[in-house]
Amino acid sequence: MSGRTIARATIVVMVMSLLSRLLGLGRETAIAHQFGATGATDAYLVAYTIPNIFYAVAGLALATVIVPVFTGYITNNRREEAWRLCSLVMNALVAVTAAAAVLGMFGAPLIAGVLGQGFPPETIRLAAQLTAIMIPSIIFFSLAGLFMGILNANNVFGVPAFGSAAMNIVIIFGALVLGEYYGIYGLAAGALGGAAAMALIQWPVLRRLGFKYSFEINFGHPEVKRVLYLMLPLTLALSVNQVYLMIDWILASGLAEGSIASLNYANKLIQLPQSLFVLAISTAIFPTLSRHISEGHPDQMAETLRRGIKVVFLLTVPAGLGILLLRQPIVKLLFERGAFDEQASAMTAVALLFFAVGLVGHCLVMLLSRGFFAMKDMKTPLVVTFSTLVIKLGASLLLIPYLAHAGLALGTSITALLNMVILLILLQRRLPGVVAADLWRFTGGVVAASGIMAVIVTAVDARMAVMLGGDGFGLLTRLMVDIFSGSVVFFLAGILLKLDELIHIIGYVKSIITGKVAGFRT
Repeated sequence: MSGRTIARATIVVMVMSLLSRLLGLGRETAIAHQFGATGATDAYLVAYTIPNIFYAVAGLALATVIVPVFTGYITNNRREEAWRLCSLVMNALVAVTAAAAVLGMFGAPLIAGVLGQGFPPETIRLAAQLTAIMIPSIIFFSLAGLFMGILNANNVFGVPAFGSAAMNIVIIFGALVLGEYYGIYGLAAGALGGAAAMALIQWPVLRRLGFKYSFEINFGHPEVKRVLYLMLPLTLALSVNQVYLMIDWILASGLAEGSIASLNYANKLIQLPQSLFVLAISTAIFPTLSRHISEGHPDQMAETLRRGIKVVFLLTVPAGLGILLLRQPIVKLLFERGAFDEQASAMTAVALLFFAVGLVGHCLVMLLSRGFFAMKDMKTPLVVTFSTLVIKLGASLLLIPYLAHAGLALGTSITALLNMVILLILLQRRLPGVVAADLWRFTGGVVAASGIMAVIVTAVDARMAVMLGGDGFGLLTRLMVDIFSGSVVFFLAGILLKLDELIHIIGYVKSIITGKVAGFRT
């Protein structure tokens, strides 16, 4: 994949991710308005845990694994065999996930009892009913991940990235329309329909590319076994973050009502920069990293990865600091209406504070893991993340007595930062040059520019709060002025400090305007 294609793919995925995340915020706002931070919302979130794991883990694992496999077939002019393999993998997925969904429906009371063990009996019963409704969505999430990988291997990024947006639209419909008539059950039905939309929206594009579905099941096919073999460690590695989430849900179920919902709303907010920036960069850069390794150019891979790390630092350090400083007006603007009262707003804001501390860690772990995956090393990220699982649990238990549900958010951030450091050290050993002197200089410059930004944003926000108040349009204007001021200050500080990736991005934008797109040089 050329540098120009990487740049274009990054922009496409970023735009679609932005749309998806905006709709995701709309989804959370709709749920907060309709159901608030209540026991019913907690039950819904617990019931959605298993499908959410498939969405975040199995889908991403499939999309990651299938790219090099499918690309290998295309490179060797074996496209028809590639489409046959896709059918085989698709049928195997449907068979396995359908069986798992049936078991999950029958075992819904057990699942709800384990994940919501601190709930009162009526909330556990509701969680079990909602689990039975939503767990079939694992079938569609798995298919969506497979379709995404195939389309990305064919350099199609827009439609797969739009899948999450389509899902959010359907869930919003479920919350506002079906929820009006059927309560929380309508929201559960919307979640199931959203999963189906995420997969089905990609089907027409697959057909246009030449995919011919064939009903054939063969678990013994060598390439099917290869895909499953590669998926196993990757799925386990990616699932650890979901294990963190499950730990939080279990521990928070014994805290004040609405603790799980508050953690969920804060987590969704902190995921916005993760999905908007890092997912786009990781998705676009992954094929190039794999190509560098396949062609025997680890030095080029190290350089490409180092540039990716710089971009992540450039985007997430000021974003995390900005969210930390503006957490209260952000939460109030997005959620504080309807059933979402001031107490729910305060609980969500304090959770967001401690999630923001670990934003750069979460984002870099995602990118650094792709470096190992490109080298066909699925085990190292797995070992690292599982080794820190005890730290996550211990930190959460130690912090809960002092910070309640916010202690769970801080425990997650501490663990993410530790994972980042360990993966970076191990990558440097495998690829000398990933961590070079210019990376340290760049990181110091980003931190300095962010510090200057923080001082200005704090002063501007205090002034705007007095002038515009804290409600309605005044609150929206206040936040817009804060964000604009912070962005301008960070941009100017970055120019003065000569942050090379910022200067490169400026040059790229200029080339787009002049019609001479240069793209990334990889």
